[in-house]
Amino acid sequence: MIKAGFAGDDAPRSVFPSIVGRPRHTGVMVGMGQKDCYVGDEAQSKRGILTLKYPVEHGIVTNWDDMEKIWHHTFCHELRVAPEEHPVLLTEAVLNPTGNREEMTKIMFEKFNVPAMYVAVQGVLSCYGSGRINGIVLDSGYGVTQIVPIIDDVTLHPEEKEKFEKTNASHVLSDAALCLNFAGYDLTSYLMKILNERGYAFTTTAEREIVRDIKEKLS
Repeated sequence: MIKAGFAGDDAPRSVFPSIVGRPRHTGVMVGMGQKDCYVGDEAQSKRGILTLKYPVEHGIVTNWDDMEKIWHHTFCHELRVAPEEHPVLLTEAVLNPTGNREEMTKIMFEKFNVPAMYVAVQGVLSCYGSGRINGIVLDSGYGVTQIVPIIDDVTLHPEEKEKFEKTNASHVLSDAALCLNFAGYDLTSYLMKILNERGYAFTTTAEREIVRDIKEKLS
């Protein structure tokens, strides 16, 4: 899910699925102003005639072209702002590869011309949101489950642990942040498997969204 808003607000201004949909066949939406692609809730509502793509898998961006479309939709249609007029705060998974962070930065500055930006670990912001600078954050979303230990604003994970060897021993954790590639997506897949075994065919990306709705409404 994409959550977007403004600093100082109590809640996001916009929440929508990180989905990009494209028509399966050209001309099937004649008279409806067919577009090359649809994003978020609009893609969700037209899923029966679209091929849906998920540019974020297990918390990591895997399709930058589609991710750029989602960001454009966020700025222009959800928040209705000019990105070049607003500094941007983006979140990332705790073990997000450095190359991905660099690509995020490149797109924001070169494509959207933002004046400034910062990338923060999701778990750290969750800790801030509860008024704490120390804690263990368990975050299970659609694509990834993260366990993030935080001490004095520092996210401790294996790649950065050596940076803090000179600090007090109580501030260094032997075990570190973990990312499990098991979350809501996998539960949806398991429910699809059960339904298929019982004779209900759910195979397309659009049908996956139906199963996801069932899971979320009945769980």
